[in-house]
Amino acid sequence: MNIVRLIQVLLSVLGISSGQLLLKMAAMNLKNPNAVGIWLGRYCINLYLIAGIGLLGISTLLWIWVLRTLPLSLAYPFMALAFIIVPILGHFLLNEPLGVRNFLGGVLIALGVVVVSI
Repeated sequence: MNIVRLIQVLLSVLGISSGQLLLKMAAMNLKNPNAVGIWLGRYCINLYLIAGIGLLGISTLLWIWVLRTLPLSLAYPFMALAFIIVPILGHFLLNEPLGVRNFLGGVLIALGVVVVSI
């Protein structure tokens, strides 16, 4: 895999991971009267939800672009990196707990991606 394709794959995975974080933030703010959003009468349009859906859409389009040029057997294992990125983002941005199992699982996932990609 050349460096351009690797960057595209990693950007897609990072975008999908970030989109998941935004969806979590949207879910946390659904019933919060002080939620970040635009009020239209008695309804609030949740900006986290809009941003999450938008980012997931853009990341999916990038992923489709990647799949045009790489075999699925090479590209898809990189999606497992989302299982590392999402908990890390959740820990630092939402104060969610991370434990030893998360760390060990992340190491195993990363090693698996390396093995498949070399």
